[in-house]
Amino acid sequence: MTWELTRRRIARAANSKFIFDRIPLLHAVIFFIEMMVVARLVTRFNAYYDERPVLTMMVTNAVLGGIADTVAQTITSVRERALRKPGGISKEDPVAVEIHELDRKNPLYERDLIPDSKLLPPPFDFERLTRFMAYGFAMAPVQYKWFSFLSRAFPITKEASFGPAMKRMAFDQLVFAPFGIACFFTAMTVAEGGGRRAVSHKLRDMYVPTLKANFMVWPAVQLINFKLMPVQFQLPFVSTVGIAWTAYLSLTNSSEEVPQANEARSPNIRLP
Repeated sequence: MTWELTRRRIARAANSKFIFDRIPLLHAVIFFIEMMVVARLVTRFNAYYDERPVLTMMVTNAVLGGIADTVAQTITSVRERALRKPGGISKEDPVAVEIHELDRKNPLYERDLIPDSKLLPPPFDFERLTRFMAYGFAMAPVQYKWFSFLSRAFPITKEASFGPAMKRMAFDQLVFAPFGIACFFTAMTVAEGGGRRAVSHKLRDMYVPTLKANFMVWPAVQLINFKLMPVQFQLPFVSTVGIAWTAYLSLTNSSEEVPQANEARSPNIRLP
């Protein structure tokens, strides 16, 4: 009991510190550590890749996935911090306004995000960070094999580059993208403790909108990737550009968690 009380006090103290009264200090420290790891990987990437290509991709994917989720958690915390101020979000606060506009496209409802019983925004969720890093780590070998397959199936030469790149992009978006999005929501839901019913609910509500968003972003990114990037840099390039995309997925995935939990606690609401 004493250890649990001490742990809670430490966690509360760590999550109550803000930079410029807006950015949570703990989130910033974690982001800084992640960027230090990325800097180390960048300086030695070719050497690591030559020795152990798959493991290098796995570690790189895990770190970049962690950065994406850290960004997503920071966005949520900044928004809640702004909403807690007297009068709510001020038009004179451009950061908070931009995040509020983001929420219009990906709603995180105030009644769900700010329980009356809590005085502070939710603490940094290390379990959620671990899930995202583990997912990136586990998916890297699959993505590595996929990119290797595309490079063999549609080789790019000096005489022909645009055509094979278009074929790689089309094949990637029509085959791997639907598969990857389904894997993401399934893996995350299972990791959060959900069963078959929860997976079905998440896919029903989130799969098609996310796939549509994917088709608006990734064809152009993948065309640049396949046409200009050497094969060893294709997955890191996708993962780097994908920080914003994975942050979007993190926000999308987490936006379903609280309503489901509230429904489970209420006997008057039908469970999904």
